[in-house]
Amino acid sequence: MTTQGSTATKDQSGDHAEAIDDTARKLHKLNAAGYLRDDTLPALEAVAHQFAVAITPRMLDVIDPQNPDDPVARQFLPDVRELECHHEERTDPIGDERFSPLPGIVHRYPDRALLLPLKVCPVYCRFCFRRETIGTIENGLLSSKELQNAIDYIRKHTEIWEVILSGGDPLMLSPRRLERILLDLRSIDHVRVIRIHSRVPLVAPERISQRVTQVLRAALPVFVVLHCNHPREFTEAGTLACAQLVDAGIPMLSQTVLLRGINDDIETMTALLRLLVEHRIKPYYLHHGDQARGTGHFRTRITTGQELVARLHGNVSGICQPTYVLDIPGGYGKTPIGPNYLANGSDGAYCVTDYRGRQHVYNDTRQDSEFGKP
Repeated sequence: MTTQGSTATKDQSGDHAEAIDDTARKLHKLNAAGYLRDDTLPALEAVAHQFAVAITPRMLDVIDPQNPDDPVARQFLPDVRELECHHEERTDPIGDERFSPLPGIVHRYPDRALLLPLKVCPVYCRFCFRRETIGTIENGLLSSKELQNAIDYIRKHTEIWEVILSGGDPLMLSPRRLERILLDLRSIDHVRVIRIHSRVPLVAPERISQRVTQVLRAALPVFVVLHCNHPREFTEAGTLACAQLVDAGIPMLSQTVLLRGINDDIETMTALLRLLVEHRIKPYYLHHGDQARGTGHFRTRITTGQELVARLHGNVSGICQPTYVLDIPGGYGKTPIGPNYLANGSDGAYCVTDYRGRQHVYNDTRQDSEFGKP
């Protein structure tokens, strides 16, 4: 079930008033099905007017309408608290615009660039850092000329070793269009790796067809990075879709957003990370929530994330450990913000903290005196 502009493309002008009416009708359908409350509908229509709303039948099926804190519902169904904006929140919290030399490209880091071929998703996360532009009628799909200009930019910038397809969700593209983009990228000698960020395998697993799998396999090395925040997002169909990709030789990583009341406890996070690894998906990033407008009710304190990661360390397998990162507001990039286990001591010694919180002294000064400094 989608709302405002979520299936529109750039070539479809549409009628804004009609889109708003359609949004209202779909919110009323969700309400009639028991997923929303009557007394919140007017406010939720105001939320949907600002930020696109979409949820797939697959995710609706796993929601418990009787639970006001259902972890899947909270991620995808609109909330009146989205109308509350705090002074630190921004329309472009990670500074995409600052590093976008032309439509469809974000080039923030030297050896990699984002290619954003579309701004449409099967579901719209209520905490999305691109929520100001995702799902709008004006930004649905790059035109053919814009896409060619973006590919030409990548071709000219020989320092770009990796291209990351994001958006929007790249696996919402038709197999034909996805294949065309991947073939274009594969024709560029200095582009050695392609990464695709997607929620599709779990939220819309029917889109992971044999054709899509073949397209991805033909472009290897391609990494699919799955966005997943709670164990309940894994359905039988989603599990099979992930297995189909991995069985085809397409490696999968995961990225998770730390969300207040959804996954910020040790039990939920442990279950999620273990489940990912059991399905051959390597946890990659644990993101601290971005300061996007209307998302304050999702954000934890950094110390909450650090304490959580410290509890994971040593108690959960090393292959389950993601890197806890903060995307510095303003476009300064991601930086690890996990707990520090090493502190400077006296006389060149270090104080090292083990996974149980015990401290130990480690001295490496003898190496310098005996073998000389490198």
